[in-house]
Amino acid sequence: MTQFWTRIIVALTVLLGVNYIAWRWMASLNWDAWWIAVPLVAAETYSLIDVMLFGLTVWNLKLRKPPPRAPDDATVDVFITTYDEPLDLVMTTAQAAKNIGHPHSTWILDDGDRAEMRQLAEANGIGYVTRGEDWANMPRHAKAGNLNNALMITQGEFLLILDADQVPEPKILERTLGYFNNSRVALVQTPQYFINVPDDDPLGSQAPLFYGPIQQGKDGWNAAFFCGSNALLRREALMQLGLVGYVKETERNVRRALAASRSALKKARRSADAGNPLVAQMLDDVEAATDEGRRQLDAGFSLSEITYRVGRQVDQAVRTLVEADFSALQADLEEIATMELASVGEAGVPVVAGDAVERMSGRAWSPLGALESVHALLDAISVERNKEAQPVMPLATISVTEDMATAMRLHALGWQSVYHHEILAYGLAPEDLKTMLTQRLRWAQGTIQVMLRENPLVQRGLSWGQRLMYFSTMWSYLSGFTAVVYFAAPIIYLVLGILPVSSLSPDFFSRFIPFMVANQLLFQVAGHGIKTWRGQQYSLALFPTWIKACTTAARNVWFGRPLGFAVTPKARQSGGPSWSLIQPQITVAALLVLALVVGVARLAAGLSEPIGTLVNVGWVVFDLAVMSILLRAATYRGFVPEERKADAV
Repeated sequence: MTQFWTRIIVALTVLLGVNYIAWRWMASLNWDAWWIAVPLVAAETYSLIDVMLFGLTVWNLKLRKPPPRAPDDATVDVFITTYDEPLDLVMTTAQAAKNIGHPHSTWILDDGDRAEMRQLAEANGIGYVTRGEDWANMPRHAKAGNLNNALMITQGEFLLILDADQVPEPKILERTLGYFNNSRVALVQTPQYFINVPDDDPLGSQAPLFYGPIQQGKDGWNAAFFCGSNALLRREALMQLGLVGYVKETERNVRRALAASRSALKKARRSADAGNPLVAQMLDDVEAATDEGRRQLDAGFSLSEITYRVGRQVDQAVRTLVEADFSALQADLEEIATMELASVGEAGVPVVAGDAVERMSGRAWSPLGALESVHALLDAISVERNKEAQPVMPLATISVTEDMATAMRLHALGWQSVYHHEILAYGLAPEDLKTMLTQRLRWAQGTIQVMLRENPLVQRGLSWGQRLMYFSTMWSYLSGFTAVVYFAAPIIYLVLGILPVSSLSPDFFSRFIPFMVANQLLFQVAGHGIKTWRGQQYSLALFPTWIKACTTAARNVWFGRPLGFAVTPKARQSGGPSWSLIQPQITVAALLVLALVVGVARLAAGLSEPIGTLVNVGWVVFDLAVMSILLRAATYRGFVPEERKADAV
């Protein structure tokens, strides 16, 4: 019955939203102030699409029954990833993992390579894994690289991945392994829940809407994705993913190199050396070999066979040139030895006759330009992955957050995922604003990286439902740009009296108010009473973080600018209130307050229209209420358990 009403409200919200936005574009724009009118309606259109994607997500909620009994012979490796977290915190998680009921092996994956960590692990009978020499001076790929390294060392059929602070329940495997009785299930994700968060959750760490209706809705589309921790994965699926990824990347590299060969060879033909018949013949041979390589690639020949044949032809051409160069050099040396010396210089050094110099300068020497092009081509079409520590990387390394990209690739290969809605591990959330912002920035950056590198809307193998489920998460991080417009519009009206709509007529209110009411009702019904206000606040209030994530991720993907990777600290960072971290929001809040004062003054002076002023004053008050959470966040001193509060009293 709940699903029925959810779908009714989804349909109603979409209908009202389309009616409102269509009217806004066609009949309400104030073209005299297009510079704010168009951005505002564009922002509203973005928000409508966001609501539609959310509605599509909860349209197909999957409320799963308990899974069947886990097979007794299933082998499991429990991976606890760590870099620089406190040793006692890691060991607390490791000891709890060791006590999990189902037979398994527990491993600490220490990317910090700490001797103390190794000693503690060995003393407690826990496996210890760190990077080997193969990773020296190679891309490390952060957590994804840590996990990929461990995959090549361990053997368990299934993997339970835990962050260093996520303490598992003993029953976690008993409650989840049974899903893998379905041989096509590659992933089982469970919620992330934090024990150090007060009821009012000032940093917005708990995510009951995401680890609830959103993941359950994605599960209904077979698109519940890996969230980095508290998840089980099938090794077979990951290894298939790694091998397929290796083959695809190699094919792309070979195809790109062969396609680029024509321009490289044309450049070589324009050089002075190309007049040498031997060089011209070499370039003809190499061009023929690369053309044949492209034809074989299109025909589906093996990559190793293609690269071997082209490489052999290039090697032969290079060898022919080198032999010719040596022959020419030998002849030149013999000529020099028989040259008639013109005279002896001041230092007693023989001086070669002028006519001999002219003859030597006219000779065609080694065609270095052609050789450089040929060698570059030979290196480019190698199937070896010499720039990586290991050729096969099962977990995706295209993003600072490996989880979403890995899940999307698994789904594209036809694997299935499960969202198990039961808290089976307990973690630690950030306890200060700086740490929270670092964490949110990394999540957003990683998501935008995936969108720019492997946009789900064009990925083969995904159903349209899966494409939209992944895209909806990526789309949400673009909200920072719309937030700027939503803050600017009421400020502009209250200060300058410029209205972005043609008029605040009954037509406007009859369309806008029903849409907004239905929108809020949708969140309440879909969330089954879950508190969503804190999430809505941070979605708007963290607009500088979302904008920074989009711009830095774009610079990284398009221009190769380093992004960096920051491990989220597990302890509260020292210092007082973090006002400097929210300077943009403080500035916006000050402008909102100023606009509020100016707007009321303009109304009192009869310089503005009452209804417009009232609407925009209400808008400013709402914006300030949203931003007010940052006051709590900046002054938040960390979690204090109830028993400690009682003792203090």
